[in-house]
Amino acid sequence: MNGTKRLKRPRTLYQTSAAAFRWLHIYLSMLSFAALMFFAFTGITLNHPTWFGAAEQSMRDEAGQLSTEMLGPNVDRLLVAEQLRNSHHLRGQVTEFVIDEFECMLVYKGPGYSADVFVDRESGSYALTEISSGPMAIMNDLHKGRDSGKQWAWVIDLSAGVMMLMSVAGFGLLFYLKKRRVSGVLTAVIGTIAFIAAWAIWVP
Repeated sequence: MNGTKRLKRPRTLYQTSAAAFRWLHIYLSMLSFAALMFFAFTGITLNHPTWFGAAEQSMRDEAGQLSTEMLGPNVDRLLVAEQLRNSHHLRGQVTEFVIDEFECMLVYKGPGYSADVFVDRESGSYALTEISSGPMAIMNDLHKGRDSGKQWAWVIDLSAGVMMLMSVAGFGLLFYLKKRRVSGVLTAVIGTIAFIAAWAIWVP
């Protein structure tokens, strides 16, 4: 009848699942966009470190004096590490703190960064060597998760998981596109074979 509203048909399982795959693919791609671009770009720069100056390093040598009170029989590790950090603006986390009868050795590590400090326990004098790399080397180390901490390792794992889900959602969506289904699956198969062949042929 005229003037009456047409009843909206409920979505079929086919329509609902197609919409779900489309939604997942779109929003997972947007969620992982920055991470995908970052890891793709640094994948290239890792293979060609000289292209963007990632191999360049700067070195700094310094010396100083600590109070011998903190270097007594029970070395105050936290106080020593933080005083050195504040005095010389050291970065990264302390990955090694070795103490023997005569000296202490501290190693600070971070992406594209390292600092070694040797402290004489008797006199309190120390020598510091700091090696810093540029932004590209820092990005390369972040790609590998080198000296980046446990939290960044979780970022890498979560980013990889989201990217895999995005790919699976895109592949699933393909099966709802009748005109592209066969050619899409064939393209995926060819790409997979080419990838495995490159591995088998060119990797020693």
